[in-house]
Amino acid sequence: MNTFLPTPTADTKFFWEATQNKELKFQKCRNCGHVRWPASIACPECHSFDFEYVISKGIGKIYSFVVYNVAFHEAFKQNLPYVVAIIELEEGPHILSNVITNNPAELRCEMPVEVIWEEYENYNIPKFKPFEN
Repeated sequence: MNTFLPTPTADTKFFWEATQNKELKFQKCRNCGHVRWPASIACPECHSFDFEYVISKGIGKIYSFVVYNVAFHEAFKQNLPYVVAIIELEEGPHILSNVITNNPAELRCEMPVEVIWEEYENYNIPKFKPFEN
């Protein structure tokens, strides 16, 4: 198995199960409405233990990013250059992912992006691409 594929834990199992249906699933506090990632037992805003699951639309914007021109690991050399970004989803949570583009020089913070899915072994991995709304 590829060492860069996820290893679901008790806290992230729901997320990775949802990706099998190409869905981004997050916890939402029933008390204050905060949508959180990473998952946790209690809301970081109001400390409530009461939550539900919500499915994200997969639309957001680039919060921050870096373009790698040198692979940090041999396994990523074939993807150079590649972009690692923090994506701020419309629902609120921030998620670390890749932005897939043929022209990394055109990327900017606040740029709209949408989720795309790449299949690896038994996983659908959420990545993002620029989105014109």
